[in-house]
Amino acid sequence: MSDHSLLATPETVHWGRFWSEHPPVLTIADGDRATIQTFSGRATVLPPPDSGMTVAPEQHAILEADIPGQAHLLTGPIAIEGAMPGDVLKINIEKIDLGADWGFNVVRPAAGTLPGEFPVSTETITHIPIDIAAKTARLPWGAILPLNPFFGVMGVAPPAQWGEVTSIQPRLHGGNMDLKLLTEGATLYLPVHTKGALFSCGDGHGCQGDGEVCITALETALTGTFRFEVLKAAGARMALPRAETATEIISMGFHASLDTALQIALREMITMIRERVDISETQAYQLCSLAADFAVTQSVNQEKGVHGRLRKSLLAAG
Repeated sequence: MSDHSLLATPETVHWGRFWSEHPPVLTIADGDRATIQTFSGRATVLPPPDSGMTVAPEQHAILEADIPGQAHLLTGPIAIEGAMPGDVLKINIEKIDLGADWGFNVVRPAAGTLPGEFPVSTETITHIPIDIAAKTARLPWGAILPLNPFFGVMGVAPPAQWGEVTSIQPRLHGGNMDLKLLTEGATLYLPVHTKGALFSCGDGHGCQGDGEVCITALETALTGTFRFEVLKAAGARMALPRAETATEIISMGFHASLDTALQIALREMITMIRERVDISETQAYQLCSLAADFAVTQSVNQEKGVHGRLRKSLLAAG
């Protein structure tokens, strides 16, 4: 196993797209570890010079390069040797470090879960100071938020026939999942659709509530350390991203309809249970009703998200 470092520079970042033809900026071996630096936001969301908050020179350099694109600033893609369509990329999220002493939150009048309900004619941008050592943020009215950083966007290239895909919506390649459980120590599984998988990440969140209702979390710079493993020919039984922590298995569902997203996440959870325990589909369905928790991951990315979580201890042999 080798360790790699991928800094965010104008040559290693891109705005808001996943694409099977995107040339990798780094190629690593199966089993290698990579530490990836990310930044969030365009010049319009940077704190003013007299704010006492520090904008990294690297972020200024990226913004001054005027790279075309939209949505999220992503670092990558990274190609993993040996990854091929039909495989699954196992991503061990080993460490996540805060990369700035500030973050921001945005309300857009026509977006979010309550579009049109807030009487503002332009975006509301709130800059929020971060205490990196304490892992807290102070809101304008004085409340202190504990931070639990995670990447809102982690994904691989979609199927070639899809062409370029925006980072706005979560789909079967991952992308803008905004799942706050994918923090340090969690493991993410993504089906592979192109040679090398082509992993990119960004959209760093210092913290977020389930739903991400006003359209943004505490958007900030993060640096993540990931270990990548290729699970050969595992994609046949995995249609969507899934995850686990030390104590839980996690299913996901994405759809424009929250009802349908819930149904997808539930079906995925039933499948995951039956992969681990020799019980019937009906019994797994019953277990979900008795013990699994389903929540709205986010309701603001056009394709809405629902995730299910179930304690691993309930899947142990009796």
